[in-house]
Amino acid sequence: MTSLPQARMATQASGTWVLYVLTDAPFLEWPMHDFGRVTPMPTVQERVRALTALGYAVEGGPEWEWNATRTSPAPRHLWAAIAVRPATPAGAGGDGA
Repeated sequence: MTSLPQARMATQASGTWVLYVLTDAPFLEWPMHDFGRVTPMPTVQERVRALTALGYAVEGGPEWEWNATRTSPAPRHLWAAIAVRPATPAGAGGDGA
């Protein structure tokens, strides 16, 4: 899964879950939502609400692709990815005119 935008959910160094949207912008400008907790893992519904608040929607089905970082001296981290799209198409007007 390499097309952008793409949403990813992972644990930060602190262990809390964060959801961010990879775009072609510099990574410091990627939209992000911090769930502010270690457990429980955010549910699919919580992830969808966070994506909606960031202005994105899941592209296709609700299946997240789960992965883990490779084993190294650092602890392994679990992360998930899913294709997303902007919730409002570019150029769409909301005034009904």
